[in-house]
Amino acid sequence: MRVLLLGATGLIGSAVAARLGTAGHEVVGVARGVDSAARRVPVARWIALDLRAIRGPEDWLPHLAGIDAVLNCAGTLQDNGRDSTARVHAEAPAALWAACERAGVRRVLQMSAMGVDRPAATEFMRTKQAGDAALAASGLDWVILRPSVVLGRQAYGGSALIRGLAALPCAIPVKEAGAVDAVQLDDVAETVLRMIEPGAPSRVAFDMAGPERLEFADVVARYRAWLGWKPAWTLRVPGFAMALAWRLGDLAAWFGWRPPVRTTARIELARGSTGDNAVWRELTGMTPTPLKTALAASPAGVQDRWFAQLFLLKPVVVIAFALFWLLTGLITLGPGRAEAIRLTEATAAAPWAWELVVGGALFDVLMGVLLLHRRTIRPALIVAFIGTAGYLLAGTMLMPELWADPLGRLLKIVPVMVLNLVCLAMLDER
Repeated sequence: MRVLLLGATGLIGSAVAARLGTAGHEVVGVARGVDSAARRVPVARWIALDLRAIRGPEDWLPHLAGIDAVLNCAGTLQDNGRDSTARVHAEAPAALWAACERAGVRRVLQMSAMGVDRPAATEFMRTKQAGDAALAASGLDWVILRPSVVLGRQAYGGSALIRGLAALPCAIPVKEAGAVDAVQLDDVAETVLRMIEPGAPSRVAFDMAGPERLEFADVVARYRAWLGWKPAWTLRVPGFAMALAWRLGDLAAWFGWRPPVRTTARIELARGSTGDNAVWRELTGMTPTPLKTALAASPAGVQDRWFAQLFLLKPVVVIAFALFWLLTGLITLGPGRAEAIRLTEATAAAPWAWELVVGGALFDVLMGVLLLHRRTIRPALIVAFIGTAGYLLAGTMLMPELWADPLGRLLKIVPVMVLNLVCLAMLDER
C-alpha cells in the first residue's frame, strides 16, 4: 500500500514510518520542513507542507493521487507563534477527511490521545476532539487510536522530560501528576501496521493503554534505574517554583522553542493518562508490553546517559550563553564604555575607538537577542563563533600583552568559543 503519513518526523510518526516500510508499504511523509530530521526517516518521498496553511480539501487533493491509506500522526501541544492546535488538530485534518472522500481514499487512521473522550480542559484536547469528531462523522473507513503516554527507545517531549528528570541528582516529585498507563512505541507502530490493512476493523475508536498503572514518579524512577543510577534523594520544591517553571516554558514557546514543561502539559499531567486496553487487545490480538520488560530488553548505553543529563542542561546553556552576549553588550554601552574606549585608544585602532566599541557592543546585544529565538539561534551561533574568533584575532594583534593578563581577558575567549560549539551540537530537537 501507499500510505500518506502526516507528522512523519515526530516520535510516533517516525517509528510508524519505519515499521510500515519494513512490512513492504510505501510511505509518503508529510512534514512542515524536509530538514535533517526528515532525512533520517525512511520514507519513499516527502511532501513539505505546513498544516497551518491548509484552507480546504483542495489543498490536500493533489497529494492524494495514488494513495491507498492515510495516517495522521501530526500534533502540537500548545498554541504559540510557531504552532496552532486548531489548525493542526482540527481544521487541516477536517479538510483532509473531506478530500479523502472526494479522492476515494477510504482507509484513514487518526492518532489521537487518551482521555479525548472525556471533558476537555485544554485547547490541546478540545481540538483533538474536534478532529476526531469530524472523522467519525465522515463516510470513511476510519480508526481512531488513543494512546496513553508513549515511551520507547527514542525520546521527545514528555518522554524526553522523564529521562531528564531521571538524570537529576535528586528526585523532584511533580505533586499534581496523575497515574499513567504507559504504552510502548513499538506496540503503537505494530498496531498501526495491523489496523491500516483494508480488511482490518473500521469505524472504531479505542484506548491504547499499557498493562500496568504507574505513578509518574515511578516511571521516572524506573528510567533512573535503567540508566544505571542509584535511587535519588527527594527534593521538595515549593509550589510557586513549579508554577514558575510551567510559565517559563510558556514563555520559551513564544520564542519558538517546544519545551515539554508548559501549562498544557501540567493540566494534562494532572488528569493522568489511564484507560482500558480490552478493545485494543481484542481487535489486534496484541499483548501490551510492560515498561519493565521493554527497558530490560534494551539496556541503556552511554548515549542515553549523555542525553538524559544534557536534556535539562540545554535550556540553561542556551540562556546563559545568550545572556553572556546580551549583558556584555549592555555593559559596554553603559558603565564599561569609557574603559573600553580607553583601552582601544591605547592601540593602533585609536582613531576609530568610539566606533569600534559601540559597534562591537551593538553586535553583542544583537547576538544575545538572536540566540534566544529558536529560528535564529543556529545562524546566530555561527556568526557569534566567527565574531568571537575575530575578537580573539584583533585582540592578539592590537594588544598581545593581554594574553599575560591575570584576569585572562583573551584567554577566557577560548572556553566561550567551545561553549558556542556545544550549543550548536545540542540544538536538534528531534
